[in-house]
Amino acid sequence: MGDPEDASSSAAPPKPKLAAALVRSLRPRQWVKNVFVFAALVFAARLDDPESVLLALVAFASFCAVSGAVYLVNDIADRKADRHHPRKKHRPIASGALPVSVAASTAGTLFAAGCFAAATLGLPFLGAIGVYVAINIGYSSGLKRVPLLDVILIASGFVVRAVAGGLAIDVYVSPWLLACTFFLALFLAIGKRRHEVVLLGDAATTHRGALAQLDARFFDLLSVIVTPCCILAYTLYTITSGQPVALVYTVPFVVYGFFRYLYLMHVHELGGDPTDVLFGDRGLQITLLAWAVTSAAIVYS
Repeated sequence: MGDPEDASSSAAPPKPKLAAALVRSLRPRQWVKNVFVFAALVFAARLDDPESVLLALVAFASFCAVSGAVYLVNDIADRKADRHHPRKKHRPIASGALPVSVAASTAGTLFAAGCFAAATLGLPFLGAIGVYVAINIGYSSGLKRVPLLDVILIASGFVVRAVAGGLAIDVYVSPWLLACTFFLALFLAIGKRRHEVVLLGDAATTHRGALAQLDARFFDLLSVIVTPCCILAYTLYTITSGQPVALVYTVPFVVYGFFRYLYLMHVHELGGDPTDVLFGDRGLQITLLAWAVTSAAIVYS
């Protein structure tokens, strides 16, 4: 017979494994989505202003903390549905590697820290954080089960990030830039839903009620509609934003980026997680880098 003390210690997850499970649930790779708060900083040509850079970094940290809390809350709420998904069933909360009590307490701590950081940037920015949280509460509370409304809510969260970035450094954000942000996020969300339909087949509605009566062809149609909207919005931004007119020469990078993503989505059946697609495809990485370097050179020249 084994030692009772050994038996009791094996019942609880080792602390290093618990910490690793917690970090996984916070999804630090997904924090790349929060870089949208830097859009105002970059396109307002404030990268050479140390104070503005510091404020933008605080804004980014605030969104990372709050979004980390949101991910934990979503995983707690979705743990039963996630167990029906071939990949999401391995998430720490769904698999039982991370206790719900630990996830909930961490979410509360991160939320408080994020709101405190937001308050240092002023009430307008704190209000933007509140809108972001409200969108996610509505999403988790049942709106994610409403077909198509779920992807619109996801896209709206990105717009809030872009607006908040402007509020943090007190600069005007072009409506065309916000429109481009919305359509880009909508495009990625549509691709993610399409991937779920293809991957899960008949089990898709068990995992996500919003996928009922929707198929891959319908999401393909939505992609066809949204893609030109985003390209047109970005093109109009480069022309009307007051930036150097040469910024319009970055449009081909944007067009190729969309074409590349569509290629990966339809030919290689990717698109489930936009972050994974970005980190896993060298073509997209080179295109994004080329766009960023060219845009910075034009804006700051």
